[in-house]
Amino acid sequence: MNSWNHAVSASRKWGGRPEDYIEIEEFIDSSKKSMGDVRHRSLYHHTEGVWLCQLIFGRTITVPKKNGHGTVEVPVRLIAERHIIEDLGWLPAHADYHKDNPIQKWMSGSQRKEVPLSTLLLNQPSEV
Repeated sequence: MNSWNHAVSASRKWGGRPEDYIEIEEFIDSSKKSMGDVRHRSLYHHTEGVWLCQLIFGRTITVPKKNGHGTVEVPVRLIAERHIIEDLGWLPAHADYHKDNPIQKWMSGSQRKEVPLSTLLLNQPSEV
């Protein structure tokens, strides 16, 4: 499901318009920028991602009630959890993505790579 469809789903559940939810939904899917397949979900589609959404967007958002009279406070955590459950069918922890991930030498810092100084921008000509 894409971000817009998640926003439409949220507006049907809690009221308001899809535009009220789209920033949260797009943030959760923003990892598609760097990974073009379902592995992108390992960045935000888990319990830690839910808490990150709350940190960025606040505890609640205010949307118009379904009946058009007044407003309702919708917890951001519920919006994010719903997105993930719609995609995966459950709410994993971040560790669930890594349980079968073998530990590589480089992860501990024991495998060093020599990096040319030019890649560290130390050989740049100075401005006059």
